Amino acid sequence: MKKEIVNLENKKIKELEIDANIFGVKLLPDVIHQYIRYQNAKARQGTHKTKTRSEVKGRAKKPFSQKGTGNARQGSSKPPHFRGGATSMGPVPRDHSFTLNKKERKLALKSALSSKFNENNIVFLDKLEITTHKTKYLVSMLNKFEFNSALFVYGDDKLNENFKKASSNIPRISLLNCNGINVKDLISSQKVFIDEKSVAQITKKLS
Repeated sequence: MKKEIVNLENKKIKELEIDANIFGVKLLPDVIHQYIRYQNAKARQGTHKTKTRSEVKGRAKKPFSQKGTGNARQGSSKPPHFRGGATSMGPVPRDHSFTLNKKERKLALKSALSSKFNENNIVFLDKLEITTHKTKYLVSMLNKFEFNSALFVYGDDKLNENFKKASSNIPRISLLNCNGINVKDLISSQKVFIDEKSVAQITKKLS
């Protein structure tokens, strides 16, 4: 199927043939949900920790006599029910990540891209280049697209420096190399702008 390519002034440049197997698949909410769980789990540090009985400050000897005090017998001042004692079955450092097979990851990305495409929220650009680093200049161009938040996906190894500097002062705008494209960034942005070089690389990656 064909889709028009526009420039940053929202003027048509030419038409581009895009792969229906990438941008035209069925929406699969459960696969997308699983991918986001996979992303969030990988992002967790897993450094939460509470002290065990062997780590808390205190003595291992009996805090008072076994008999004659009227209190319940105690063998140490470190148990969880003591003030300043250990935490019972508390969290320990761990890896929260889990595996998601390659086919599922590809399918989730295709589904997210297709969803955005069907909603007419993907804009194909010829290139992400401007002649000045002034934010005001870039804002005046982007106002022609009407969006609240946007993700710009670029295919070059290095993004145009003027575009990078100008966009850094605009709220709710993210920049992402096509090699790092992921479901969470795609669905959390209202509009997705993809340059021409990225389309070929994304198609190759997901084919």
